[in-house]
Amino acid sequence: MKKRRWPVPSQHKYAIDSGYLGDPAALAWSNLGDWEAAPHNYVQACQHLADRLARAVGLSAADELLDLGCGQGASLLHWREHYAVQHLSAVELQPACVANIRQHLTPCLNIYQHSFYDLSALNLGQRFDVVLCIDAAYHGSLSNFLRSVTTVLKPQARLGFHYLIWSDQYQKLNLLQQQRYKYLLKAADVDVKHLQDQAGMIEELKQQQFEEIEVLDLSTTVLEGFANYVQGLTPPAWQQQLNIDYLKIRMTAKLCQSLYQQGMLRYVQVTATKSDHSKA
Repeated sequence: MKKRRWPVPSQHKYAIDSGYLGDPAALAWSNLGDWEAAPHNYVQACQHLADRLARAVGLSAADELLDLGCGQGASLLHWREHYAVQHLSAVELQPACVANIRQHLTPCLNIYQHSFYDLSALNLGQRFDVVLCIDAAYHGSLSNFLRSVTTVLKPQARLGFHYLIWSDQYQKLNLLQQQRYKYLLKAADVDVKHLQDQAGMIEELKQQQFEEIEVLDLSTTVLEGFANYVQGLTPPAWQQQLNIDYLKIRMTAKLCQSLYQQGMLRYVQVTATKSDHSKA
């Protein structure tokens, strides 16, 4: 009989026990997943979200890649095994995740415990062909994220990330209704002051000297997909109402479902190329 993996309560605000979701691996996935082609498999859904982003930027084995907010490290293993990336670096804020990645993957890559909103402070000593940030950039300001990433990008480097934007319907809400979203998203560590509509986001990217900008709406396959998957999970028979990690997952799923059904907020994949105007 396989020994049961008893979850340890997560300490960091971004920590998640992926075992509840279906990934008990040492280097587990911890994103919302893209459920278009894998409606019943968490690992495959997470891989699909990563693959869609990697394909959009044309990730190749020859690229020097920086993975921002790599979580528990599944994406790093994925880049190695499925894209044969040899020059791989990563930044992650959670100390426990960094320690675990160092135990299982280094010296195969460079991993830094730091916020990816202040990459210049790391003094990495190199610039990258591709920077990817899977399901994490929306926890902070887009302008701060782009300014930070710019310091580590080569001219004509490719950037891919996920973000949240307002739909056209949001402008029709009154102040009280908009305030409701402020508190709703605060629980997910998202500040509404950082969010804008698609036109505003594209303009922000242009101001930061990005071009070839593409925005893909993944609200259905990500928000609705994750909510439906969690709703269909069989809850653990023990402490299901008391375990913090399990409740965090259920609350996230309910938030995803609410955001999708109300249609005020869209979950998007964003890809762009850094202009070579900054070459000098």
